[in-house]
Amino acid sequence: MHELIVLAIVVAALMAVTTVAAGLVGELLRPVEVALVVVAAALATFVMAFVGAEVGMRYLLNAPIPGHLELSELLMPIIVFLGLSYTQATHGHVGMDLALDMLPTNARRRAVMATLLVSIFICSVLAWFSGKNAYQLWLYDDVTMSPPYFKTWPTGAAITLGYALTALRMYLQYLHLWNPDRFPANEPEAGGMHAVE
Repeated sequence: MHELIVLAIVVAALMAVTTVAAGLVGELLRPVEVALVVVAAALATFVMAFVGAEVGMRYLLNAPIPGHLELSELLMPIIVFLGLSYTQATHGHVGMDLALDMLPTNARRRAVMATLLVSIFICSVLAWFSGKNAYQLWLYDDVTMSPPYFKTWPTGAAITLGYALTALRMYLQYLHLWNPDRFPANEPEAGGMHAVE
């Protein structure tokens, strides 16, 4: 419980700093999100080619690629979490907004703002504890159980990065909803708060 209180204080302090420099943070976050989603797409393409090559090697040449399953499993969370913040920025996450659509515009805006605040806290907790786990994996020099013994900490680090950037993006969206004139959206063109328009 003590750790969650400290985390809440740290998140509140980071929110205060982000509020002061929201324009700069938003401008810096956007290219980072795009770069990470490009890396995620490249990794997804690699995994598809790698799995296809493994199937060909296994069934055509009777020579499977060692560690193919472990590497594919380690790359999947990296692919997902590197694109998480970009997906939030473009409002690409699947959501149920039937109840929101029935609310008046101002009530919808407040409901989305409340949801964003709760989501920021949840993502911050997940980022903190996944970061601790990734650090432990790095300290122990943890590897997969079979050759060629891939390091496992990059997967945990990608999860931490994904949740942290998503929490930051959600806070920028919260600020934009709170005061759109002072805090620009700083989202890719596909973005737009469909639930509050």
